[in-house]
Amino acid sequence: MQLRFEIPDSFWSLFRSVNREVYIEALLCINEEYQYSNYFLTREICIQALSDLYVKQQIELRREDDETEIDLLETPASRILNWLLKTGWLKKVEDYNTLVTNIVIPDYAAVMIDAFERLTSEDMEETEIYIQNVYATLFSFRHDTRVNLNMLRTALVNTRRLNKALQDMLHNMDKFFARLLEQKTYGELLQEHLEGYVETIVRKKYHILKTSDNFYLYKTDIKRVLQEMREDEAWIENVRAQSKAMGDTGEDVLELLDLIERGFDDIEHRISNMDKEHTKYVRATVSRLNYLLSAETDTKGLVVQLLNRIAEDPETRIRKTGEKMNLSQLEILSEKSLYKRRKARKDFISRMAVEEAAEDLDREDVLRLNRIQVRYSRQQIEEFIRSHMVDDVMDVSTLPLEDDETFEKLILAYDYSTRRSSKYRIAEEDALMIENGSYRYPALKFVRRGI
Repeated sequence: MQLRFEIPDSFWSLFRSVNREVYIEALLCINEEYQYSNYFLTREICIQALSDLYVKQQIELRREDDETEIDLLETPASRILNWLLKTGWLKKVEDYNTLVTNIVIPDYAAVMIDAFERLTSEDMEETEIYIQNVYATLFSFRHDTRVNLNMLRTALVNTRRLNKALQDMLHNMDKFFARLLEQKTYGELLQEHLEGYVETIVRKKYHILKTSDNFYLYKTDIKRVLQEMREDEAWIENVRAQSKAMGDTGEDVLELLDLIERGFDDIEHRISNMDKEHTKYVRATVSRLNYLLSAETDTKGLVVQLLNRIAEDPETRIRKTGEKMNLSQLEILSEKSLYKRRKARKDFISRMAVEEAAEDLDREDVLRLNRIQVRYSRQQIEEFIRSHMVDDVMDVSTLPLEDDETFEKLILAYDYSTRRSSKYRIAEEDALMIENGSYRYPALKFVRRGI
């Protein structure tokens, strides 16, 4: 297999090293500093960055097989940097004009470090809204004469990325099915569901596909754009001529369009499977929760426990169970067991209440009712918010809410903040709930619009 880069053999020793976690953390730290310094670092800055990284950590840097006694006399930061240089993860570049040793990250190492970043970052994939990117790219390619086939290739890359992300999501769903049966108590299963499945799958990934990056919001438009490009022969010939003039001898425009369209068919299929798996998991979780909840309370649960215990030692425990209890069905006769004669059905019309004629309201009555409905004016609600502001912020968590009047004003304040004409808005929508006696409300923060 021919790789794009020439990689030294010692490069792979990181994955066999006893200090691999320390080295990976150091590489991430150096890469961050490397990007901040415009991809140019001195050896001294690297040593300082590593020293700052481990100043609060008591790391145990174990001895490598190829380290000498002299190497062990160095500081941990120097030992780490020297080992990364020796194995080819970092390179030294000498500046003979300034007599300064610079540290650079080779291109092959940058690929692996980027993979480490993706594995350690939880929010990386959630920020890549692939469907929107594909739609925007195809739309620009269709209507902008300045673009070339590379933009169409970009749309294909994003389509394939989305397919892979969906496939990974499906695999993760299968993992939760296996862990479902491992939980032995109601609390453990509920924690696994809320902190595991909901946080990992639903909130961070599945929710995005159903809201901001909803596939079905863009599917029709994307397929329409693809069809327009495919049917416009003059436009296709123009794209081919431009590509030929630029020396682009890669895929033909129709070939790229076919690959993108096929990719979107695969996406639709995977999302459909994912919806089915999500429904199956939720149903299985509910059934398992009900089973664990009733396992120690009802007769069915007790019988299940008994059968599980018997299965551990069938011969002995079946005999002991037969000596202690009778599993035949018992019924007790009571007055509830006797047949009760049904009463004759009364005529429906005769049971209807007499309809009372409603009197028409005159103008004075209507005005009086309107005054009753509106207890607080807009100015009163604005004054309520303004009077409880500290540093231009009304924090509901610190609000002295002790009566129905204040609670009602708080509700009206939130309703008022949702209107376009409101002087105030909500700064934090997803707030925690506050339990205050008989009142329950979110810990909102009101600020003036424009802030």
